[in-house]
Amino acid sequence: MSQTVVGLFHSREQAEEAVRELRNRDFDAGDISLVTRGEESENSGEQTMDYEEQNLADGTLTGGVLGGMAGLLAGAGALLVPGIGPIIAAGPLAGALTGAVTGGIAGGLIDYGIPEDEGDRYEQEIRQGSVMVALEAEDENIAGEVEAVLQENGAYEVKIHE
Repeated sequence: MSQTVVGLFHSREQAEEAVRELRNRDFDAGDISLVTRGEESENSGEQTMDYEEQNLADGTLTGGVLGGMAGLLAGAGALLVPGIGPIIAAGPLAGALTGAVTGGIAGGLIDYGIPEDEGDRYEQEIRQGSVMVALEAEDENIAGEVEAVLQENGAYEVKIHE
């Protein structure tokens, strides 16, 4: 039975390090998802993403907005989520969120076995600046290994969803 392991991080750097470690342990980059808010300008509080260089409909993003994520995960892109603003998503969740923009992040997580109330909580955490890393695991041994990697790399919360 497939399980989804979700970890929340305080910083993008911690999350990227966890993704690097998962890749070093031969987890497929195509199975790892990462979701975070777009960066804000220090001066104005406005989002700094250049929407003229991307297609929000298909999640395509160009330029340096993604930082280290671009080299770590496939399918990275930016989306506008009502009530949150721009988010950056990579991996399988990027596609799910593209189709669920009107339902927010919580709506996109339901397909990954995450209950709506948990999805709402994750959405709030991302809104407040947390970074979410998620991976679908085929069995509980793999889920346990993913959980350990996320914790070892600074996740302040890790949960396995069946």
